[in-house]
Parts: sequence; structure tokens; C-alpha cells
Amino acid sequence: MHINYLWIYELKQNLNLNWLRTFEVVARHTSFTAASKELGLTQAAVSLQIKALETKLGSDLFVRRPKSLQLTEIGKAYLSSIKSSIEALTFSTNGLFGPNLKTTIVVSGSLAIILWLAPKLGDFQKLYPDIGLKLVTAMWANSVETENVDVEIVLAPSNRANSHLTKLSDEFIVPVCGVNTAKKMNSVSDLANTSPIHILGFDDHWSRYMSAFGLRHDVASTRLMVDTSVSACELAAADLGSSVVIERFAQNAIRAGQRIKIVGDRVPLEHAHFLSRKEVRIEIRASKLSFEEWLRDQFLRKS
Repeated sequence: MHINYLWIYELKQNLNLNWLRTFEVVARHTSFTAASKELGLTQAAVSLQIKALETKLGSDLFVRRPKSLQLTEIGKAYLSSIKSSIEALTFSTNGLFGPNLKTTIVVSGSLAIILWLAPKLGDFQKLYPDIGLKLVTAMWANSVETENVDVEIVLAPSNRANSHLTKLSDEFIVPVCGVNTAKKMNSVSDLANTSPIHILGFDDHWSRYMSAFGLRHDVASTRLMVDTSVSACELAAADLGSSVVIERFAQNAIRAGQRIKIVGDRVPLEHAHFLSRKEVRIEIRASKLSFEEWLRDQFLRKS
């Protein structure tokens, strides 16, 4: 409500929102000098904005004395509404888009990658307490993101490394199923007796895995399909079938307490995770490089 009032008021009265923000800061400090430091403006510019606002409103908002500045009665009444409106606008903006921090970098990756990184991020925050991270998920490797992404982690064929992609790690796939289903598994061939859970958006993990052992996967037997490795592990944990997922994601789910079990040896996926080169703002370049160096180290460690 307050946000709409500000916008509507500006339109109707032809008021500059910067004047209102300046008024709030000056009123809070009761000083043009202190307000100018917070706003990054000269004292003269602050004074001119307040004067312009008072002229537009047709009323003095401050009592100016040689060594002091005080709000008028109408200024006090006006300040209450302006503060509420600015706070509401700030809460809404931060809630929808995150805090406006110059040191915040936006990191994009699959949901599985974000969850794999999650337990490791505490160490990064200890090393770099002044760097904020905004994590966004990319459902598909070739999706167009609307976010201003600074660091993008993508899964692509292992031989695709080029000037725009830096390899982080080759990946392997493993079969997983619920702990109850796993009790019935004696060999890889027993996977054919379970309901396959297929992950959309990838090459057929099932066919790749089974062919590595000289077995054939019956694609027509697939009844359950999901769009993330995370969902595949959830269904497997519910003993609804088996899935073939990237090994590091399976291990991460198990460490997190997911009731699944790896029921076969790993097989090369012939895909790797890469860092996609991005042009970023100068003020966050050092933060981006620090995160990327830390990220490379995480991929090199045993998952």
C-alpha cells in the first residue's frame, strides 16, 4: 500500500522520489552535512533538493538556524508517512530481488549443483565474509536466464572445453534405488527388474549405463519421468523405482540422509561440469575470481 502511494503521489504531484529520500535522510540526521555524506552528494546539492521539495509542497519542512536544523511540525507529520513508504519499498525490493550489495555475485547452476554446494558454502563464507552469494537454479543447460549471472556452472560434453568454457570436473553416473529395493539387488542385471525413473533433459543415462555392462535398456518400460536429479532421488527413496544419476549428486543425497543406495559401479558420463566465462561488473571482478578459485577446489576434492 505504501509503495503504491509513493508512486501515485509522485505521478500526481510531479514529485521527484530522490527529493523524498533526501528529506528522510536529512530529517534522520538533522544535518545537511551528515546527510550529504550518506547520500554521496555535496551539501549544496542536498540543500537544493530540500528547497525544491519545500517549494513544490508550498511549506517549510525544516527550521534552519545557524548551528542547528529542526523539523517543523508539518515536517514531522510528513516524515512519518515518508519513512513508512520508503521502508515498505525497501522491504518489497529486497524480498523480491535480494539486497543491493556491491559484493554480491550471482551464481547459476542446476538444482542438484546448488544442493551439492550448499553444505560447502559455510567454508566459503568463513574465507570471504564480505562476499554475498545469490544462488539461482537453471533447469536446463541451454536455458536463457533473465538473471544478471556472474558465475554459471553448466553440464556439457567433456570435449567441449573452449575459450568460453573452463572444465571443472568430468562426471560419472551410478544407479540408485531405495534402501528397501536395494536389498533385492544382487547384480547390475537386476536393474532391469525395477521401474526405471528417467531424468528429462539429458542423454539417456539408462541406456549409457546398461550398455557399459553389455545390457540393454528397454526404453518402453519407463513410466516415471522427472526433470531433476533431486526429484529422481526422491522417487527412488520412496522405493518407486531406480534411477541413474551423476555420482556426486547421489553421494550428496546419501550424506544428506536420503534413503537411497548406490547399487552398481560408476560409469563415465562423457559429460563434465564447466564454468561458463562471463563479463562482469568491475567492482565484483575480484569477488568472482575468488569464488571461481574456491569452486574449482571443491570439484577437485573427493565428492
